[in-house]
Amino acid sequence: MGRWERALDAAGVREAGLRAEYGRQREQVTRYRREVAVAAGLLLPERTVPHVIAAAALMHRTDTLLDSGPVEGRRDAAARWRQDITDGLATGRTDDPRLRPLLHSAAEHPVLRDRVLDYLAAADADLDFTGFATEADYQRYVDGYSLPGFMVVAALLGPAGDQSAYRAACRTFIDGSQRLDFVNDLAEDLAEGRLTIPRQVLERYGVTRDDLEQARDRPAVRALLGELLDTADRTLAEGRAVVELVPAAHRPMVRCVVEVETLTSAAARADLGALLHRSASPAKPAALRLLAREYLRARRVRRHRG
Repeated sequence: MGRWERALDAAGVREAGLRAEYGRQREQVTRYRREVAVAAGLLLPERTVPHVIAAAALMHRTDTLLDSGPVEGRRDAAARWRQDITDGLATGRTDDPRLRPLLHSAAEHPVLRDRVLDYLAAADADLDFTGFATEADYQRYVDGYSLPGFMVVAALLGPAGDQSAYRAACRTFIDGSQRLDFVNDLAEDLAEGRLTIPRQVLERYGVTRDDLEQARDRPAVRALLGELLDTADRTLAEGRAVVELVPAAHRPMVRCVVEVETLTSAAARADLGALLHRSASPAKPAALRLLAREYLRARRVRRHRG
């Protein structure tokens, strides 16, 4: 029996059809976020892996609906999807095979239900995005969209019972992570008509939207990008506290998530001008070393618990 089959058993997924639906979701997550599927399979306890896959698949499906086609069509599709999920969570039943894994995982981990509903209530914020005038606007976006989205998966990795301190640490981490994403994905976002840097910050550096859209690699632009990365790094450093707030069995996975952001920031900083054209990615050798290190830690935790 392979690790995935053992994981389904450990997660209480017994019925053949449901196992197949979890398997299809695993394939989907592997296609769009292979690194997440691989890391979860290697670093998390087997009983947790299918539930993380179900949560990640929900995020992927929702993001796809929010990103595909004209805005009004996306809004209608997202509303129907939100209603289907809400009804399913309320009754524990659904005819949609894409939702059956989520309902099973929510029954096994009731915290997931509330975090999914929080995220669905916030999802339209991305459709309504028009940019940020100030830092305060950005902070409202983090509270209203980034954090609810992050907590869908993060809640499954957090402590049992009261997660208030953990949620606060997650808020700090996702603030830094979102800042990093916005500067690292600058070229892609601009190509889609989204400017994610507060206008207040652009004005302080004398940089215009046109400078960024035309990829003008000049000192003021590099200084701006450097400051954005500095702020992201400081916030991510504070967000490291999240690692110590999760159960020991989940720390290798959470530590890996945190360290990947550090590697991504270093890659972005290595060539600031390149961010005007493309996103940066961690160097593969460094990423593989990180995964191997955390895998060994995960094995030690499992041996100790066994």
